[in-house]
Amino acid sequence: MIKVEKKLGFFKSYDDHLVYYETRGKGEVIVFVYGLACLINHWNHQLDYFSATHRSVAFDLRGHHKTAKPEAKESLTLDALGKDLKFLLQHLQVSHAHFVGHSFGSQVILNGYKHNPQIFQSMTFINGFASNPIKNMFGVNLVEKFYYFLKSNYIQNPILWKNLWKLGVENPLTVPLTSIAGGFNVKLTSLKDIQVYVKGVANMDLDVFLSLFEELMSFDGDSILNSIDCPTLIISGENDKVTPLSFQEKMAHQIPHAEFLKVPYGSHCTQLDFPDYINLRLEKFIHT
Repeated sequence: MIKVEKKLGFFKSYDDHLVYYETRGKGEVIVFVYGLACLINHWNHQLDYFSATHRSVAFDLRGHHKTAKPEAKESLTLDALGKDLKFLLQHLQVSHAHFVGHSFGSQVILNGYKHNPQIFQSMTFINGFASNPIKNMFGVNLVEKFYYFLKSNYIQNPILWKNLWKLGVENPLTVPLTSIAGGFNVKLTSLKDIQVYVKGVANMDLDVFLSLFEELMSFDGDSILNSIDCPTLIISGENDKVTPLSFQEKMAHQIPHAEFLKVPYGSHCTQLDFPDYINLRLEKFIHT
């Protein structure tokens, strides 16, 4: 395989906030948008594959990893994340691109489409959702209650809860529990990929996570779905308990002429479970 040079940098968004990005290869641009508390590592297989034929781009969401947390609260919203997409393309000096979003990244893409539909050549949602998936997350109705419990206690004692967050995420039981809950398929996904993810979550600013998690719950992108007029592919993992299958089926039903693919044995990270299959399917969709 020919080694493709990776270029790193920062682009300045609408509010002058600096956002970290990476780009590989040449050709039509594909932008990969990861989910809440995730990291560019989630797209390694796709970035390696598509950089041979495309200009493959990934970036760190605001408050994630190499992109700093904005000082202003209004700069840490889905609106802000959606607007970043346009300024990323402006920095790359291209007018449009293919966008691929995973999980919460789907909401980022939908918000970006709401503001600037002209920049979208196509969009793909992997284990995504348009509106609040929390009530059925992991097959129970407890996640939203736990969020408000965590938030109220965090406000009272932020240092304690930041330490508890880090200890909880780094617990050795986290990986098997995440697998049981449908977050990963540990029989298919590389353990190294999961470990890198867990380390990234443990080091995440809890302020950022709580703020964006509330954005995730309050955002309603259903009204945007009917207006989408670019080619759209929706990929769902059969065993995904994080995003209920019904949310992805609903998106496929509401977006005109959307393609829908359900992947047997796929977890919430289908692109890590079956990278070769997802790459080939995505390639076919983009070239149709």
